[in-house]
Amino acid sequence: MSKKGDKFTFKVTVIGDGAVGKTSLIKKFTKGNFQEEYIQTIGAQFSKYIEDIKEDRCKLFFWDIAGQDTFHFLRPAFYKASVAAIIVYSLEENDSGKESLKHVPKWHSEIKKFCGDIPVVLFGNKVDLVDEKELTDEKISKLREKKDFLGYYRTSAKTGQGVHEAFQAIIKELYSKYKTISA
Repeated sequence: MSKKGDKFTFKVTVIGDGAVGKTSLIKKFTKGNFQEEYIQTIGAQFSKYIEDIKEDRCKLFFWDIAGQDTFHFLRPAFYKASVAAIIVYSLEENDSGKESLKHVPKWHSEIKKFCGDIPVVLFGNKVDLVDEKELTDEKISKLREKKDFLGYYRTSAKTGQGVHEAFQAIIKELYSKYKTISA
């Protein structure tokens, strides 16, 4: 059976504070590699990923948006035409990790303001740097319910834990939604 052309093309915005691992997660998922040293994203960059689902070809563009406040004025333009979003925060038990979790509602409000009611998945990244048995999901459960996130995943761009499942949740949701619309 031959594949249909690029019938499904999706733009997925990946947002969150600087240094939470957005770029690393995208690279781990799309290319399977991990880079140890931190390189700040300037503005935005995108990665293309193709997946065949049943008889359809899905082309995804993951837009990696800089999280630093110095780039806030650029973000509305980068959000345009996004059909889903991933918000990433760090599970690290330090100030930047705690701050990144505190900022999740701000990121959620921003994406909803510029993109409307699109599916949003929450990634708690850097699970390899914490003792998972010590993590409690009470705060996340309340946040997930309040903001109606499509899902929540603990991920590690370094080890790959949870990365495939987390990205697949978005891909399957988009395919299912747009397959129905185009039928």
